[in-house]
Amino acid sequence: MTRGILPGDAQRRALRRELRDRRRAIQGAPRRRAAQRLARRVAATGLLRPGRRIGLYLSSAEEIDTAPLVALARARGCRIALPRIVNQRLDRMRFHDWNGAVRRGPFNILEPAGGHACAARDLDVVFLPLVGFDAQGNRIGMGRGYYDRHFAHRLRHAGYRRPLLVGLAYDVQRVPALPRAPHDVPLDAIVTESSILRFHGVATACTTG
Repeated sequence: MTRGILPGDAQRRALRRELRDRRRAIQGAPRRRAAQRLARRVAATGLLRPGRRIGLYLSSAEEIDTAPLVALARARGCRIALPRIVNQRLDRMRFHDWNGAVRRGPFNILEPAGGHACAARDLDVVFLPLVGFDAQGNRIGMGRGYYDRHFAHRLRHAGYRRPLLVGLAYDVQRVPALPRAPHDVPLDAIVTESSILRFHGVATACTTG
């Protein structure tokens, strides 16, 4: 076995490839419809309130489109922050207040071109991408761990739920079960085009401030 490769890593990489293929296959009109349905589901949760600082991301072509959700958050008077990679060697990112200007960052990801950095605890809700998820709120991402590192305080302080972490995905990205590593930060909710899943006793967190 190659040094540094843990048992199960090969299966995890294979699963990631399969799930990325699933979401990549949704394009054109089906992708647009799914994005609109997802935004409508978020609109009904009460999470997007005027003045709230909302963490979002600008989706890639293979992810469910976040443009309708971004427009909704703006229309609701939310303050939007986007992630920016600040140290690629250490896989670190920070959220920055977004004034509308963007640039291409590492991995060709759109990120804010300006804006002040904000601490993780200053965000009320963060909508984050994922490659796959299960019914227990576990997620698999692209494998670099940026989000887990940024929100690691949620693991260090039991019961601390700021910000609320909400994953965005297509229905087809759901799997029966995902292994959870000690550093994985579980989600509070996941929104797809057809459902909202809530976890960890936050059944009312999506409707109250």
